[in-house]
Amino acid sequence: EAMAIGRKFEEAFQKALRMVDENMTGFDPYVKSINDEELEWPTDKRMFVLAASLKAGYTIDRLYELTKIDRWFLEKMKNIISYYEILESLDQGQLSRSILLGAKNIGFSDKQIAAAVKSTELAVRKQRHSNNIYPFVKQI
Repeated sequence: EAMAIGRKFEEAFQKALRMVDENMTGFDPYVKSINDEELEWPTDKRMFVLAASLKAGYTIDRLYELTKIDRWFLEKMKNIISYYEILESLDQGQLSRSILLGAKNIGFSDKQIAAAVKSTELAVRKQRHSNNIYPFVKQI
């Protein structure tokens, strides 16, 4: 069980995954491999099998059949993987301010962005700062 706060589900979900396990960078499609049987049974690693399945092109309907997770949540998880694929198609030099801001808005950490664009966390952080994108906390 984890609690995370974000302006969007995607952001809160990725933060929650990082809070549960300090070795996780977020909703990562490379942590586990696709296994339909693992999708059917709730475990602590099922989310990562789900991430791999979304990356491999499983449809929302197919994943709903296997997991019985509400389609709304599956769509939000798909949004994360779709953005991950956008990041993977770029190298660090192609990261524009809008792409970085979009990644941060759906909860990508600097480490996660760096892995996707094959760079380092420090380089991504410097680029984020040069684009005037800084973390902030809103009062609740």
